[in-house]
Amino acid sequence: MAQNAFDIRSLNLWYGTNKVLKDINLAIPSQGVTAIIGPSGCGKSSFLKTLNRMVDRIPIARWKGEIFFNGFDILKKDIDLVALRSEVGMVFQQPNPFPKSIYDNVAYGPRIHGQKNKNRLNEIVEQSLRDAALWDEVKNNLRHPALSLSGGQQQRLCIARALAVKPKILLMDEPCSALDPVATARIEDLIAELQEKYPILIVTHNMQQAARISHKTAFFLQGEVIEFDRTQKLFTNPDDTRTEDYITGRFG
Repeated sequence: MAQNAFDIRSLNLWYGTNKVLKDINLAIPSQGVTAIIGPSGCGKSSFLKTLNRMVDRIPIARWKGEIFFNGFDILKKDIDLVALRSEVGMVFQQPNPFPKSIYDNVAYGPRIHGQKNKNRLNEIVEQSLRDAALWDEVKNNLRHPALSLSGGQQQRLCIARALAVKPKILLMDEPCSALDPVATARIEDLIAELQEKYPILIVTHNMQQAARISHKTAFFLQGEVIEFDRTQKLFTNPDDTRTEDYITGRFG
């Protein structure tokens, strides 16, 4: 396995004239959970969206720099975005299941990629739902609407949908911020299980969550990476006073 899932080099991002990411240099490990913390508007989510080129959907976005994934610079114009987004799974802040059945949500990606064998689709759906810790709750209701599920179940369904196309990494953009504490604990337990199979990069505004579930943490401030280190080190003995000020609640 490669040493890093992503190697980001001199990444700059603008929305119009507003520079939202400033000379980001970061290596995201190919194992474990990496957290990104920082105050609102510091560029965390924008950074995540560059890693699967979701930023392309923002008409005024432009960028400069390099992001290496699987040995390729994904910021090149000729990159296959469909293939990239299947390998770089994404789970959003708000659960966003399709207005389809539970089964069809999970089968959607494999079908897009040409899987038509019904038995194989059944296997993929079951395994993905098992990996997302949802199978036992929905196995008898696979044809029910996904939108009938609770918020926490919908988020786990979205995780299953991402897993169904066998990604190489999972990106999570504040996946628990819309959930209650019980559902949040379920997602955190699930992340702990999934990180045995996938590297996970999570943006979170919840510093306690970052401390609980991540191995390394990056602190973003005003579009810059202020500090990146082992989570325990960053939270207990940060090198930069701005990191300490944020963690101790002096701002943010």
